[in-house]
Amino acid sequence: MSDAADARPGASAVLPGVTYVMPVLNEVDYLEAAVRSVFAQHYDGPVELVLAVGPSTDGTAEVVERLVAEEARLRVVDNPDTDIPIGLNRAIAVARYPVIVRVDAHTTLAPDYTSRGVATLERTGAASLGGIMVATGRPGFQLAVARAYNSRFGLGGGAYHGRHAKEGPAESAYMGIMRKEALDALGGFDESLRRGEDWELNYRLRHAGRLVWLDPHLVVSYWPRSTWPKLVRQFFATGVWRGELVRRLGARNPLRFFAPPALLVVLVLGLLLVPVLVLGVLPGWLAWLLSAVYLGPLLYLGLLGVAALRSSGGLADRLRFMLAVATMHMSWGAGFLVGAVRGARDVVDTSRTES
Repeated sequence: MSDAADARPGASAVLPGVTYVMPVLNEVDYLEAAVRSVFAQHYDGPVELVLAVGPSTDGTAEVVERLVAEEARLRVVDNPDTDIPIGLNRAIAVARYPVIVRVDAHTTLAPDYTSRGVATLERTGAASLGGIMVATGRPGFQLAVARAYNSRFGLGGGAYHGRHAKEGPAESAYMGIMRKEALDALGGFDESLRRGEDWELNYRLRHAGRLVWLDPHLVVSYWPRSTWPKLVRQFFATGVWRGELVRRLGARNPLRFFAPPALLVVLVLGLLLVPVLVLGVLPGWLAWLLSAVYLGPLLYLGLLGVAALRSSGGLADRLRFMLAVATMHMSWGAGFLVGAVRGARDVVDTSRTES
């Protein structure tokens, strides 16, 4: 993974060049911080950032224009269809360097993210690696969502959400520090997907015999959705596309993905049983047997309460945390069932385009 470009003065060796790729759509509040965190990296190799810019309506285009005028290493490709995998592939197609680092406009990188990531890529021989996502938020609902993201109960135990994860081979890689040659060999991201494209890409890498790696010392700060409607739309769309991946890949999806839809099904069955049990139309033994369906929701409520108690803040903060977690689970579960039953079709995440 050598590169002919010269490293900055003082570098001990010529390091591989890095191309950061970032899909952008309606990110006026977060884009500048994300871009500046890229160019503030403590990395002695040559770098560039390619933005795949969709048709934003919130002033993002003006921010992009200003940043391009200020920074010669910043380039732009158009992404008129707004789909993330297409934008990523367009950015990767014009990349000058052999290491691809995906960055989202809602994230900021720790200063040593690139230097450590490239060193880990070289040390392990991995084709793709990622680190830990640490969500952060402004006081109020966004902070509650961030706490839900950071809670193991909130997102179901994915390794890159765990602060105590161990380094080693991984199922997927959050964001992704990747070898361009490995991406080119697989044809890049699957452009038929609108969500879950990173997990699917790493799935194909693993099944091609390439190594996917987790380095928990790589930290990315993430700003989640800031309102309840946006959170619902985001997680519903994500669930739909996970259901679509289940249709395509079947049991090769981790079991944890089936927990939210199973919980939702049990909740619906419990609601449907209420009038039957109240009217007493069933034999006593059968009514008692069917009442077992409520054990799942009661256990869930208990676990949700425990998670809220372990969270920080006052009563209002803990209640918002419970709302955020339940919203994530139920929206994702509902979307999963839709996607698994009839496919994703044209479902998109509108949380970036609608207020």
